[in-house]
Amino acid sequence: MKDLRIGVVGFGARGPLAREAHRPDAGARVVAVCDPSERARSDARTEFPDALVTGDLTELLGQGLDAVMVLTPDDRHAEPALAALEAGVAVFCEKPLAVRIEDTDRILATARRTGARLYVGHNMRHMPVITVMKELIDDGRIGEVKAIWCRHFVGHGGDYYFKDWHADASRSTSLLLQKGAHDIDVIHWLAGGYSRRVAAVGALSVYGDVTDRADRSDERMSEWFSLDNWPPSAQRGLHPIIDVEDLSMMNMVLDGGVLASYQQCHFTPDYWRNYTVIGTQGRIENTGDTAGARVHLWNRRHDGAAEPDESFEVPAGIGGHGGADSMLISEFLRFVRDGGRTETSPVAAREAVAAGIVATASLRGDGSALPVPPLEEDLVAYFDAGQPGSGRAH
Repeated sequence: MKDLRIGVVGFGARGPLAREAHRPDAGARVVAVCDPSERARSDARTEFPDALVTGDLTELLGQGLDAVMVLTPDDRHAEPALAALEAGVAVFCEKPLAVRIEDTDRILATARRTGARLYVGHNMRHMPVITVMKELIDDGRIGEVKAIWCRHFVGHGGDYYFKDWHADASRSTSLLLQKGAHDIDVIHWLAGGYSRRVAAVGALSVYGDVTDRADRSDERMSEWFSLDNWPPSAQRGLHPIIDVEDLSMMNMVLDGGVLASYQQCHFTPDYWRNYTVIGTQGRIENTGDTAGARVHLWNRRHDGAAEPDESFEVPAGIGGHGGADSMLISEFLRFVRDGGRTETSPVAAREAVAAGIVATASLRGDGSALPVPPLEEDLVAYFDAGQPGSGRAH
């Protein structure tokens, strides 16, 4: 079987995914990289010395590629994804799929029309802590899921999201979308349904009061990140524009009747996610979300607080996000070659974006519950069937 020829659009913060996809011994090679930044192009030349490195998307798409990985900032996903799909090339698009519902729907419609394969990088579906919880649910250990709560303690928020483009709502829409898309997708996956009504409240509680600002467009996050940047109000060199919330709370009503909530705070001292899933016969909850963390199960009656009835250790993985990045890329490469169903879902990716965008509208309005617009039924059917008729790698 011939090597897959992979092109990469955007070689910045998610560049490690391109490195993960470059597997010459396994028949996959990054042969072209496109980025408007000279620094990113220089990094790409070092990383992939045999690849074409360019600032021109058209030149990249002219290289006879089998797949394109779109790893740009969020507001720049749609254009290269659509161009690659129009060229008949399989696409890996980093999450969130886009920052406008209209763009997500255009991407899905274009993939169906052209037959080009579409894959979205929701790597948390491969994270060990989540797969442990999913297996317990699927095995019926807590009965039928009725409620999901997620508390997201974003302890690195000041460094990760308030010193670059993420802090600018014109580019990210909100961190409820940009950061929350991961967790909204996981909630949907664990519940087996999508949000149909959402409501949210939020505020710029801390970082808006920090007056020390800087243009860091020529820097990388690794150059300013430090655990010594504490307390949050003492952060320095925040982005010149900060108009996204650092504290958000979202409620969801899913089809099927499941109720869910998601809370996100960017100025906590710790950094992890806590999920609670409650069913008709018990509940599960994680403490920690990396290797060695625990997923606890309660499925007997107790008087007051009690130790778990069972506890499961989160296994270790190799590579980023507990091994999820490696598994994500392995699934994508298999999908490019063979097609078929995948653990991730373009429909689910769209639904996470739609829920996050509508929740942002609620948050910036009066907090009322708003309907989430559904995706066209024929698009749902096409992707739920595994993109039948999509072309093989050429």
